[in-house]
Amino acid sequence: MATRSGPVHVATTRRKYKGKVYETHLLRRSYREGGQVKHQTVGNLSHLPPNIIDVIRRGLRGELPADGGGFEILRSLPHGHVAAVLGTLRKIGLESIIASQPSLERTLAVALVVMRVIRPGSKLATARRLRSESACCSLGLELDIESVCEADLYRTMDWLVERQHRIEAKLAKKHLHDGTLVLYDVSSSYYTGTHCSLARFGHSRDGKKGFPQIVYGLLCNAEGCPVATEVFEGNTADPKTLSKQIEKIRGRFGLRRVVLVGDRGMITTKRIDEELRDIEGLDWITALRADAIKKLAAENIVQPALFDQRDLAEVHSPDYPGERLVVCRNPSLAHERAHKREELLQATEKNLEKIAVATRREKRRLKGKDRIGLKVGRVINRHKMAKHFILEIGEESFAYRRDEAKIAEEAALDGLYVVRTSVPRECLGSESTVRAYKDLAKVERAFRSMKTVDLKVRPIYHWLDNRVRAHVFLCMLAYYLEWHMREKLGPMLFDDEDKEGAQALRTSIVAPAPRSDSARKKDRTKRTDDGAPVHSLQTLLDDLGTLAKNRVRTPDPAGAEFYQLTVPTDLQRQAFELLEVPIAL
Repeated sequence: MATRSGPVHVATTRRKYKGKVYETHLLRRSYREGGQVKHQTVGNLSHLPPNIIDVIRRGLRGELPADGGGFEILRSLPHGHVAAVLGTLRKIGLESIIASQPSLERTLAVALVVMRVIRPGSKLATARRLRSESACCSLGLELDIESVCEADLYRTMDWLVERQHRIEAKLAKKHLHDGTLVLYDVSSSYYTGTHCSLARFGHSRDGKKGFPQIVYGLLCNAEGCPVATEVFEGNTADPKTLSKQIEKIRGRFGLRRVVLVGDRGMITTKRIDEELRDIEGLDWITALRADAIKKLAAENIVQPALFDQRDLAEVHSPDYPGERLVVCRNPSLAHERAHKREELLQATEKNLEKIAVATRREKRRLKGKDRIGLKVGRVINRHKMAKHFILEIGEESFAYRRDEAKIAEEAALDGLYVVRTSVPRECLGSESTVRAYKDLAKVERAFRSMKTVDLKVRPIYHWLDNRVRAHVFLCMLAYYLEWHMREKLGPMLFDDEDKEGAQALRTSIVAPAPRSDSARKKDRTKRTDDGAPVHSLQTLLDDLGTLAKNRVRTPDPAGAEFYQLTVPTDLQRQAFELLEVPIAL
């Protein structure tokens, strides 16, 4: 029999079979077609408890009181950001990339990746946020891991790092192919523990003095999508990390033809001669150091006349046989460097003048070449300007002046950089070569996100080497997920999603990349085209987190419980539509 008092109702049918009565409860919608009333089945409610079916039935009849009839909300879990991140992870296939078969380890690894995007923290904090009694989001509920503990997550890290090579091979197969560009760069993060053998004192890119560090490299495809990472000891020089990347690309990934893009401190002349030149199918794009550019200028290979009509020119030098050199001049960079040099010169002169005044004062005059020289030495290289000054130190005097000839010699090279490549012109033109080198900025963007903005690689507390490696690998997987989310959510973020529009505004590949008209409008108004506020990824995830998953208890004696989502806002609906993932997982 069917009971209805509106377009949607619960229809219950009964049938007997071998003396047993079977009931089916269907959610149906009634409508008219050609003067006839018809019914469409929307869903099957038979699997629900009888009291829940009765609540739904009475609710559709309008028999529940307006105050909720005594329904109790037992718990309200932030859910929207979990649905967005976890849904995207599954949509891009990262879950099956981590492991093809379901397992507890895979589920916990997925939880670690998702939590690294939503709210990065220690493993202890992450375990507490997943547990049912103190959960700060619905992730533990969605993955059915509400009883997880800290030790479980550490075991998962050990399991994950053992699978790193297989996971990276799957990522490479998906995002790299023969003839592709591969971007590679390294960074470092300071280490706050005392037991990891990878932690060493070296050149700190964080500017964190007094702390050892680790070095890690990141391989990305031409679009900046991360594919592989590797951790090195903290005192490892950038070029020494290169050989392992070549082995990885050629051996593990099986790429026969590839163009490796690295900066001038990475792909050096020594590395090219010792490791790259004789490898068939491996080409490179890098840049020359300042001393090499000076030599080209001294040999009149690089001249100002090259840039009379264009801001780039291709030259050749016998010092680089079989290679192409693309010389670029960026006027805005030249102006910036000239302005900065003048500021540093003035700052150095100010400090030197204090010493000169001290040698001329009547009381407590500064005397002695040794004493004067010691004070001069303390300040002259503070801004690395010693090469631009001529100093005269006497027993009771000190004088200084600018070395105008050396300053002019350096100024002539302002804004110049030279891209060096082994790729033939017919395969990659001059502008495309420069563009490929400048695309290293995409790797730098990944490092910024991993280190400070979103994913928080640092500080690192793990003691064991493999745990440190697992931590960095986990952050890379989280950035892989974030990269795909940014690609989809561009219209809602400050990111410039109109790449074609930005490219159309670009007058030269040498000039800084402009933002498209739509991106500049977002920057100016802080609003999207439909009037919604523009977000960063983190503030958008915070907004999505206000979409809650409520655990509700019915007022009947049985006290049945069910979960109910809050009504999403227009902004939240738009985010899920762009991501193409469901709100209810």
